[in-house]
Amino acid sequence: MNNNKGEPGYLIAIVEDDESVRKSLVLNMELEGFLVCAAADGEEGLKIIEEKKPDLIIMDVMMPKKDGLQTCKEIRTRGISTPLILLTARSAEVDKVLGLDLGADDYLAKPFGMRELIARVKALLRRTQSTQEINEVSFDDVSIDFKAYRAQRGSKPLELSAREYRLLRYLVAKSGAVVSRDELLDEVWGYNSYPSTRTVDNHIARLRQKIESNVDEPRHILTVHGVGYKFVA
Repeated sequence: MNNNKGEPGYLIAIVEDDESVRKSLVLNMELEGFLVCAAADGEEGLKIIEEKKPDLIIMDVMMPKKDGLQTCKEIRTRGISTPLILLTARSAEVDKVLGLDLGADDYLAKPFGMRELIARVKALLRRTQSTQEINEVSFDDVSIDFKAYRAQRGSKPLELSAREYRLLRYLVAKSGAVVSRDELLDEVWGYNSYPSTRTVDNHIARLRQKIESNVDEPRHILTVHGVGYKFVA
């Protein structure tokens, strides 16, 4: 969070090509007390995101020059971990899943209620604050840089999805404490992006395959039966 900002102290970047929608988003975010910077396409959006270093990004999917999915991917490739909400007029599930896999933190289909968007912005900012101090972790021969979205096991790179980075980062932030599946859904996925706690179990299983030396006897992501999971370094 940029300490030079006023209360509540957050800068929101809005990347939206529709001028009327962009102006409405800017106005409503400012009415909530946020500072705002805005861009009309993906290329301009990348520039203001790198220059202004916002605390959260709201980005449309359908844009000229560089669409929201391409821009989201490039943002994460550049090591920018700023929380990001995608907006789209399309409702296809494949777009939603692709956006989340590319590194978006939340997804909202147009038309949407402004109050719902503002609630999601505030919830995402709260979730981010709980993990933002955790930038790196190392255990055994695994090293992970959460800020740059980079992971290695020995000398070999580890391929983690954006969701797996966020899931592990949250567990590391709560290191030693038991975290329930419901808490993980709320804090890592948010707003019923996925309806079942089985989703958490599936992601944990894939994460263990990548970071544990023995998947059958995990040493770092432990199951607490009937409760949830905990991370032990």
